[in-house]
Amino acid sequence: MRNRSLSRPEKFPSGNFSGDLYEYDGSIRKNGFSIIAGIDEAGRGPMAGPVVAAAVILPDNIRIEGIRDSKKIPEKEREELFWAILLNALDIGIGIIDSVEIDRINILRATRQAMHNAVMDLTNNSSKPDIILIDALTIPSIKIKQMPIIKGDAKSASIAAASIIAKVVRDGIMLKYHSIYPQYGFDKHKGYATKAHLDKIEKYGPCPIHRKSFQKVMDLALPFKEV
Repeated sequence: MRNRSLSRPEKFPSGNFSGDLYEYDGSIRKNGFSIIAGIDEAGRGPMAGPVVAAAVILPDNIRIEGIRDSKKIPEKEREELFWAILLNALDIGIGIIDSVEIDRINILRATRQAMHNAVMDLTNNSSKPDIILIDALTIPSIKIKQMPIIKGDAKSASIAAASIIAKVVRDGIMLKYHSIYPQYGFDKHKGYATKAHLDKIEKYGPCPIHRKSFQKVMDLALPFKEV
């Protein structure tokens, strides 16, 4: 990796974004960073379950058609893209922080920890990235050049790929939790604050994977009742 200062995040490319997610990553490579890892998370907002982060290194000579912000992709297509990314990515790292740890350290720190773990998982298995592109955040514990990008999953192919991986992995985890706690309907809402989910918490109280540090969870179920 090139010997560059770690004092501040990079601030390129310029505002002339064409809308092509691969061109955006290409502009980063033109600035001397050949190995790019995109990082994104899934599960920062839900009331239950883990936060999952993914780090993805895509090759610079392959385009996977359809890669974009995972929130804008129908579930079936998202799963197809998940497998396409797995087959074509140079490397993928995953970080998972459960609800107990989220309650202990707060969701922002848990999100950064999940991202840190995803990068560590990545660099344990392949070449260390020259730069990591992150959706909005920075990771203070990582000593690799970082570029936080607002709405990065709509600009960078690498971040969009990471958003797809993180989302599909987390959805799979929530489906497993649904088999343990079927009364909450985790297979439908994946832990987000839908009306159906709120009604279930009010009826049954929170279960062990609910985030007790989230005020809305506790407002619906006092005194706290395990199920």
